[in-house]
Amino acid sequence: MSEIEVNSRFLSSVGVHVDDAGGAGRPVVLIHGWPLSGESWKAQTPALRSAGFRAVAYDRRGFGRSDKPSGGYDYDTLTADLEGLMVELDLRDVTLVGFSMGGGEVARYVTKYGPDRVHSVVFASAVPPYMLQSDDNPDGPLTKEHAATMTADLTADRDKFFDTFATQFFSANGELKVTEAQRQEAIGLCQQSDQKAALKCMASFGTEDFRADLPGITVPTLVIHGDGDGVVPFEGTGARTHAAIPHSQLKVLAGAPHGCNVSHPDDFNQALIGFLNS
Repeated sequence: MSEIEVNSRFLSSVGVHVDDAGGAGRPVVLIHGWPLSGESWKAQTPALRSAGFRAVAYDRRGFGRSDKPSGGYDYDTLTADLEGLMVELDLRDVTLVGFSMGGGEVARYVTKYGPDRVHSVVFASAVPPYMLQSDDNPDGPLTKEHAATMTADLTADRDKFFDTFATQFFSANGELKVTEAQRQEAIGLCQQSDQKAALKCMASFGTEDFRADLPGITVPTLVIHGDGDGVVPFEGTGARTHAAIPHSQLKVLAGAPHGCNVSHPDDFNQALIGFLNS
């Protein structure tokens, strides 16, 4: 896979690392989850290339191999980074695939920049419509107490937090669904994150409200989610996103955890490529 470094020509003037498979196929932009990097898509990029698509995966600012500025971790700025990538690489007729936190960038991108460059979108184990539980969002799966605990634990002991989080990320019904080597690889990607970025993005994906963004999505949409997701539970996120976008397709992966693109790559890739070809 060829590598393209995108730097100050981004709208945000932040260097964002991009892995671009190139080729003449329709582009698929892969937006990773928190607190990983574009390398978390390595089970998808070969399958996409083999199916004739151009796979473009990038590291969100503050994560992986990208620059790690002190700020800019709100969704509007992160979505401006995505628009910078789209313009820099002159990507058109794109499918945006947002995993977990990345689903927020997908929803906000269509609201802010419109569908001109977008062919379709995918919400994979994604946080929309609104994670934080509140009086006007009783179905939000993230309580204020749990959010505060996560922030405190990451602040107090980063290594311990990522070790525990990686287990939760890949577990369904109390059972780890990946190998220990895969779990350790995910911990390594977590450790590439900047601490400020990790904490600020945690606050962003936990508190951002995308309920007004989803009804404006008119392009073809796939919602894919594991029914064993204990990090971003399906009932409070994927099911509600599917309901908010009436024309959306839904694929629920049986027995799959949050990190279903790694634990169930064949099922995930089949659903994704089937949607891309539809």
